[in-house]
Amino acid sequence: MPDAGTYRRVLIPLVCGGFAVWVALNHAIGPHGPTQWLGLALAIIGLIGVVVSRWTLGTAFSVTPQARQLVTRGIYSRVRNPIYVSGAILIAGLILIVRVPWLWFPLVVVVVAQVFRAREEARVLEAKFGNEYRRYREQTWF
Repeated sequence: MPDAGTYRRVLIPLVCGGFAVWVALNHAIGPHGPTQWLGLALAIIGLIGVVVSRWTLGTAFSVTPQARQLVTRGIYSRVRNPIYVSGAILIAGLILIVRVPWLWFPLVVVVVAQVFRAREEARVLEAKFGNEYRRYREQTWF
Protein backbone atom coordinates (compact mmCIF):
# COMPACT_ATOMS: atom_id res chain seq x y z
CA MET A 1 0.00 0.00 0.00
CA PRO A 2 1.44 3.40 -0.97
CA ASP A 3 2.36 5.80 1.83
CA ALA A 4 0.85 9.26 2.40
CA GLY A 5 3.80 10.87 0.64
CA THR A 6 2.97 9.01 -2.56
CA TYR A 7 -0.58 10.32 -2.50
CA ARG A 8 0.72 13.85 -1.90
CA ARG A 9 3.13 13.56 -4.83
CA VAL A 10 0.18 12.59 -7.04
CA LEU A 11 -2.48 14.90 -5.64
CA ILE A 12 -0.43 18.08 -6.01
CA PRO A 13 0.05 17.80 -9.82
CA LEU A 14 -3.48 16.43 -10.24
CA VAL A 15 -5.10 19.34 -8.39
CA CYS A 16 -2.83 21.99 -9.95
CA GLY A 17 -3.18 20.57 -13.46
CA GLY A 18 -6.92 20.10 -13.09
CA PHE A 19 -7.26 23.68 -11.90
CA ALA A 20 -5.20 24.93 -14.87
CA VAL A 21 -7.50 23.06 -17.29
CA TRP A 22 -10.58 24.46 -15.54
CA VAL A 23 -9.21 28.03 -15.69
CA ALA A 24 -8.27 27.63 -19.37
CA LEU A 25 -11.72 26.35 -20.27
CA ASN A 26 -13.42 29.18 -18.39
CA HIS A 27 -11.20 31.92 -19.81
CA ALA A 28 -10.98 30.74 -23.40
CA ILE A 29 -11.55 33.25 -26.15
CA GLY A 30 -14.70 32.66 -28.21
CA PRO A 31 -16.92 29.60 -28.38
CA HIS A 32 -15.55 26.11 -27.86
CA GLY A 33 -14.68 24.59 -31.22
CA PRO A 34 -12.59 21.68 -32.52
CA THR A 35 -9.29 23.36 -31.60
CA GLN A 36 -10.33 23.72 -27.99
CA TRP A 37 -11.63 20.16 -27.80
CA LEU A 38 -8.29 18.94 -29.18
CA GLY A 39 -6.59 21.10 -26.58
CA LEU A 40 -8.74 19.60 -23.84
CA ALA A 41 -7.86 16.08 -24.99
CA LEU A 42 -4.14 16.91 -25.04
CA ALA A 43 -4.34 18.62 -21.65
CA ILE A 44 -6.04 15.58 -20.10
CA ILE A 45 -3.53 13.18 -21.70
CA GLY A 46 -0.65 15.36 -20.48
CA LEU A 47 -2.09 15.59 -16.98
CA ILE A 48 -2.58 11.84 -16.78
CA GLY A 49 1.02 11.38 -17.97
CA VAL A 50 2.36 13.70 -15.27
CA VAL A 51 0.34 11.99 -12.54
CA VAL A 52 1.31 8.46 -13.67
CA SER A 53 4.96 9.53 -13.93
CA ARG A 54 5.00 11.04 -10.45
CA TRP A 55 3.28 7.93 -9.04
CA THR A 56 5.82 5.65 -10.72
CA LEU A 57 8.79 7.72 -9.52
CA GLY A 58 7.67 7.61 -5.90
CA THR A 59 10.45 8.74 -3.59
CA ALA A 60 12.94 8.97 -6.46
CA PHE A 61 11.36 12.31 -7.46
CA SER A 62 13.42 15.40 -6.72
CA VAL A 63 13.42 19.00 -7.83
CA THR A 64 17.17 19.06 -8.35
CA PRO A 65 19.04 16.36 -10.30
CA GLN A 66 19.79 13.54 -7.85
CA ALA A 67 20.51 9.85 -8.31
CA ARG A 68 18.46 8.25 -5.54
CA GLN A 69 17.47 5.23 -7.61
CA LEU A 70 17.14 4.27 -11.27
CA VAL A 71 13.43 3.89 -12.05
CA THR A 72 12.93 1.76 -15.18
CA ARG A 73 9.40 0.39 -14.67
CA GLY A 74 6.02 1.57 -15.92
CA ILE A 75 6.09 4.59 -18.20
CA TYR A 76 9.82 4.91 -17.47
CA SER A 77 10.40 1.67 -19.37
CA ARG A 78 9.63 3.60 -22.57
CA VAL A 79 10.43 7.26 -21.84
CA ARG A 80 13.27 8.51 -19.63
CA ASN A 81 11.63 11.87 -18.90
CA PRO A 82 7.86 11.35 -19.05
CA ILE A 83 7.12 14.25 -16.68
CA TYR A 84 8.78 16.66 -19.12
CA VAL A 85 7.05 15.16 -22.15
CA SER A 86 3.67 14.99 -20.43
CA GLY A 87 4.04 18.51 -19.04
CA ALA A 88 4.75 19.88 -22.53
CA ILE A 89 1.67 18.06 -23.88
CA LEU A 90 -0.42 19.49 -21.03
CA ILE A 91 0.81 23.03 -21.70
CA ALA A 92 0.26 22.66 -25.46
CA GLY A 93 -3.29 21.55 -24.73
CA LEU A 94 -3.87 24.57 -22.50
CA ILE A 95 -2.55 26.88 -25.22
CA LEU A 96 -4.96 25.33 -27.73
CA ILE A 97 -7.82 25.79 -25.28
CA VAL A 98 -7.19 29.49 -24.64
CA ARG A 99 -6.18 30.20 -28.25
CA VAL A 100 -3.49 32.75 -27.43
CA PRO A 101 -0.84 32.22 -30.14
CA TRP A 102 2.03 34.09 -28.45
CA LEU A 103 1.99 31.48 -25.63
CA TRP A 104 3.73 29.03 -27.99
CA PHE A 105 6.97 31.00 -27.51
CA PRO A 106 7.20 30.40 -23.73
CA LEU A 107 6.43 26.72 -24.37
CA VAL A 108 9.42 26.52 -26.71
CA VAL A 109 11.58 28.08 -23.98
CA VAL A 110 10.26 25.55 -21.45
CA VAL A 111 10.98 22.62 -23.81
CA VAL A 112 14.53 23.84 -24.46
CA ALA A 113 15.09 24.22 -20.70
CA GLN A 114 13.76 20.70 -20.16
CA VAL A 115 16.20 19.29 -22.71
CA PHE A 116 19.11 20.91 -20.85
CA ARG A 117 17.75 19.70 -17.51
CA ALA A 118 17.30 16.16 -18.89
CA ARG A 119 20.94 16.19 -20.03
CA GLU A 120 22.08 17.21 -16.54
CA GLU A 121 19.93 14.50 -14.95
CA ALA A 122 21.37 11.96 -17.39
CA ARG A 123 24.90 12.99 -16.41
CA VAL A 124 24.10 12.54 -12.70
CA LEU A 125 22.41 9.16 -13.27
CA GLU A 126 25.23 7.90 -15.49
CA ALA A 127 27.81 8.90 -12.89
CA LYS A 128 26.01 6.88 -10.22
CA PHE A 129 24.60 3.90 -12.17
CA GLY A 130 27.15 3.62 -15.02
CA ASN A 131 26.49 0.79 -17.48
CA GLU A 132 23.05 0.06 -16.03
CA TYR A 133 21.96 3.61 -16.93
CA ARG A 134 23.64 3.48 -20.35
CA ARG A 135 21.73 0.26 -21.20
CA TYR A 136 18.50 1.85 -19.97
CA ARG A 137 19.18 4.95 -22.06
CA GLU A 138 19.68 2.87 -25.21
CA GLN A 139 16.26 1.21 -24.72
CA THR A 140 14.21 4.38 -24.10
CA TRP A 141 13.24 7.63 -25.78
CA PHE A 142 14.12 11.08 -24.41
